[in-house]
Amino acid sequence: MRSWLTVSAVLVATFVVVVVGAHLAVGSVADRVFRDIDALPSHAVAIVPGAGLRPDGSPHDILSERLRCAERLFESGRVTHILVSGDGGSHDHDEANAMRRWLVARGVPEASVQMDYAGFRTRDTMERAARIFGVRDAVICTQGLHANRSVYLALDAGIDADVLVARGDDWFTFGARLRERAATVVAVFDALVGTEPRFLGPRIPIGSVALTPR
Repeated sequence: MRSWLTVSAVLVATFVVVVVGAHLAVGSVADRVFRDIDALPSHAVAIVPGAGLRPDGSPHDILSERLRCAERLFESGRVTHILVSGDGGSHDHDEANAMRRWLVARGVPEASVQMDYAGFRTRDTMERAARIFGVRDAVICTQGLHANRSVYLALDAGIDADVLVARGDDWFTFGARLRERAATVVAVFDALVGTEPRFLGPRIPIGSVALTPR
C-alpha cells in the first residue's frame, strides 16, 4: 500500500512539474502580445489561424474577429500580405477559402491573400508558414487565450512573430479554456521533439517582402 502511494505521489508531482513548466515556457513570450495596434511593430505578413466555420460555410464569430484584426492591419499598412491557414480537408469544410472570401469582400486584394489549406492545428500553421510560404516576420491575429501558444510555436518555427489580440476571449467556454491548457503542454512537447506538420510540399513564397526580416 505504501509503495502504491509513493508511486502515485511521484506521478502526480511529475505531472504538476510538466504542466507548470510548459506554461512557464509558453508564458515567457508574453511581451510579444499586443492589444494596441499603435504599439505593434510593422510586419511583413499577418497570419490568421483557423477557428471554425458556421453551417453555411462562413467564418465563425471567433474567426471573423481574427479576420477583422488582419483587415485592420492591412488597411493601416502594417502588413502587406495575409496568410489564412485552416482545415481544408474536405469540400464541405474549407476554412482557407472562407477566410479569403471574407477578406476580399471587405476590400483586401486577392493578390495579398495567401491560402494554406493544411493548417490543421497551430503547430502545422506556423511550421508551414515558415517552411512552405517562406514567412520570417509576422503578426498573428488570434484571441488572447491562444496568443502565447501561437507566438511560442511561431518562434520555434523560426518566425520573428508578435500577436495582435482579436476580440472574442469572453466567448470561450470553460471547456475551451481547459483544452487550451492541455494544448499548451502539447505545444512544448512538439517543440522539444520537433513534431512534423501533417503535410508539407513545395515552397510557395508569399513574396520577397515576406522573406525579409524587419
